[in-house]
Amino acid sequence: MQREPNTLSPGAGTPNPDGPARIIRVGIVAKPGLTDTAVELTAVTAWLDARGIESVVEDETSKMADLRSRPKASRDDLPYRVDLMLVFGGDGTLLGMADRIAQADREIPILGVNFGSLGFLTEIAASELLPSLEAALDGTAVIEARMMLRSRVDRAGRTYVDRIVLNDVAVTGGSLSRIVEFSVSVSGDFVARFNADGLIISSPTGSTAYNLSAGGPIVHPAVDAMVLNPIAPHTLTNRPVVIPADAEVAIQPVLQRPGDEAFVTFDGQSGVQLENGDIVHIQRARRPMRLVRGSAHSYYEVLRKKLRWAER
Repeated sequence: MQREPNTLSPGAGTPNPDGPARIIRVGIVAKPGLTDTAVELTAVTAWLDARGIESVVEDETSKMADLRSRPKASRDDLPYRVDLMLVFGGDGTLLGMADRIAQADREIPILGVNFGSLGFLTEIAASELLPSLEAALDGTAVIEARMMLRSRVDRAGRTYVDRIVLNDVAVTGGSLSRIVEFSVSVSGDFVARFNADGLIISSPTGSTAYNLSAGGPIVHPAVDAMVLNPIAPHTLTNRPVVIPADAEVAIQPVLQRPGDEAFVTFDGQSGVQLENGDIVHIQRARRPMRLVRGSAHSYYEVLRKKLRWAER
């Protein structure tokens, strides 16, 4: 994680010779069906209008909040059209947009407003929206660069799937309760064959998600590392391992018994079934995700509030 002033990637916004690139278009997307956000969505578009900033609203969000007269875009197209992304919802909504921004090869900052149940990434409350947005627009907001992971599935010598994720890549067995053998190497060095329900490769940001539920360590976002965490391994000696961020992990499920199945899941948002011989590669993505932080919240405060850390 790097704390830095509010600067934008080349090509985003209008270059300002006196400081960071100026934000002239803000994308707005809300969790589907989150009708409680309609008032805030209407208010924030009016607030942006008053400052001469164009708001581009995601298609379904515009219908939900009756903002049909506004410029619209699909979730996939929105990253190409804006300089800042406002996300209303929970962490799942933010993950979906972070992955789309990465696939578009952009570095658009994301400001997440929490309307979900946890909101570890969408840490900004609705009451903090306008002050946080104003700080993002005037260049005084704290923006953290969060490492993302690139995952590629090789099948028969070709790339079958290529995805970028913020939290984690999970390679797991099928729906039936049976363990699968996974062969794992890191940067070409053989690690082990794991008989387990699966394996999670987590970024520091994702260490508080599926990795944490599977007994993995919390990794501060400033630590340049990944976590390799077997899920329910059939052994008494296994532990999660923190590995360098510049490593490349390769996972090959061994599917030799009738009924053996394996899947790879990207941030819990999408996934594909694997075939015997497939290899899942995971490494650091070329670009980070840029997260606008609420100035009033430290990382440890978020841990205490959202995860009830150290509570009895």
